[in-house]
Parts: sequence; C-alpha cells; structure tokens
Amino acid sequence: MSEPGNEGPVTTTVGERTKVREGTVTFPAAWLVVLGLAEAFAVVLLWRFFVRSERGQLLDTVALEGNAIGQDRVDGLANTVLNAVSVASLAVATIAVAVIALARGRVLLTVVVTAFVAAANLVTQVLKHGLYRPDFGVDPERVTAGNSFPSGHATVAMSVVIALILVVPARLRGVAAVVGAIYATVAGVATMSLGWHRPSDVAGAVLIVGGCAALAGLLLVLAQGRDARVKTADARPLAVALLLITSVVLLASAAGAFWWVDGVATTPVDELSRSTLLTAYAGAAAGIAGVTCGVTALTLAAMHRVVPWRTA
Repeated sequence: MSEPGNEGPVTTTVGERTKVREGTVTFPAAWLVVLGLAEAFAVVLLWRFFVRSERGQLLDTVALEGNAIGQDRVDGLANTVLNAVSVASLAVATIAVAVIALARGRVLLTVVVTAFVAAANLVTQVLKHGLYRPDFGVDPERVTAGNSFPSGHATVAMSVVIALILVVPARLRGVAAVVGAIYATVAGVATMSLGWHRPSDVAGAVLIVGGCAALAGLLLVLAQGRDARVKTADARPLAVALLLITSVVLLASAAGAFWWVDGVATTPVDELSRSTLLTAYAGAAAGIAGVTCGVTALTLAAMHRVVPWRTA
C-alpha cells in the first residue's frame, strides 16, 4: 500500500537515483533472518546460564538483592512506571499504533504490527509458564515463586516501543528509537528495583521482542518484495550509531561488574558487602540498558527497508 500523496511513478532523475530505488529482497531478508536467530540464541544462552546454573542464579540474585540500597528513593518512580505497563495499556497502545499505520495507508503494516505485539507477549507468557527453574538453594526467599524468566512487563514495554518505531514516519524513527529505548530501559530496571524480576528476566524479554520484530520485518520484506521503493535518506544512521555505541559501553560495564562480583561473591547472599551488592545492581542495570539499546539499534538499522517509502 502507498501512503497518501505518494502515488505515481517513481522519480528516476539523477538526483533521485541515489535516494529512491527498487527494493531488493535478498540482503534485508538475510539480515533479518540472521538477526532473529542471533537474538533467539542469546535468549537460550541467558536461560541456560542464569536460570539453569547455580553460578548464574547466584549472580542474578546478588544483583536483585542490591535493589534494597536506596530503594526508598526510587519506589515511587518505579511504581508509577510499572503501573502504566499492563494488559489494558498494551491493548490501548496496540490500537494506537494500528491507527497510526492505517492513517498512513499501510494496511499490511497494520496487520503485521498487531500480530507482532501479540506474538511477542504470547511467547513470553508461554516460556514463563513452561520453563523450569531448578532450586540450588541460592534464593530461598523466592523459590516458591518458581520461574520468572522472561519478564512480562519488560516485554510489554519493549514491544510497544518497537511497534511505534515501525509505524511512525521515517523522519521520526530515530527520535522514537532513542526515546523508546530509554523508556524500555526504565521499565526494565524498575521491575528489578521493585524486586519483581531478576536482571536476566528483563534481558531475555527484550531479546524475545527483538526476535519477534525480526520475524515481523522478514514477513514485511517478503510480502512487499521488489515492489518496495526505498529512500536511503530514510535510514537513521546517527540514531543507530548512538544506540550501538551506548550499548557496547553499557554491556562492557556490565561485564566488568559481573566479573568482579563473580570473583568475590559467595553464598549466602545476605553476608555479602554493600559494595558488592551495589556493584552487582549497577552492573545489572547497565546490562539491561545495553541489551535494550542494542536490540533497538539493530532493529532500527533495517527499518527503512522493512517499511519502505512506498510500494508499487
């Protein structure tokens, strides 16, 4: 479908040839397949280490216990953020992004985005109720709660962010991506700050959304095929670069923090020093932010091809 006002033949003047061209399928499709598989593999690695191993459970628990430091100062903000993340808010947000897509004359995009949001949240709930978390005696206070991987709240927040990036006009995608990554990070860290979820739960949820977004993008690319008309000017390289650089710095910080904590942490957790707990908590928050920025950047990188200027 074409956007209102974009009907007619594609301009082929010399000045436009560098900006508007026929869409090719192979490269963006391959990129989205590789991206989706990589994110799915990362989810499996997170689950294997942080849920299925004693060492991973210990690191997750130490980071979660660090939320007690300064919790009184962030409880109000965290509750406010998470109270806005619910099934009702997800339904409202999904309707809103569908309306935006329809207003732009993108019927196919409307259908795919709606299905993407539903699929991402369904996958999270199926995994949360289907995966088994062994008890290694690391976190006895929460053992009765069972498995919490991945986070439903983080999935809701991240899926809404990606859906919005998909449907807004190209000129707004970069800003939407940066602001959206900040929002999803705040929501994810808030679940940890309130003790609702472990850090790996949030990171896993973000990666699941990324994988579902890659699948949705692949469907759009294949459906539009060579009829897509792409403006290279619609890419947002500055926003992609900013998010990627931020992601690398934050993930490196998180790795350093967990490496240090892993060297000093021993069970029981309640005997660990304040500095260890704080380092683990800060590292976990940096990891959540890093994963969120990375997934957002990699999704945004192909967005101008996933949602082209127009289709013939």
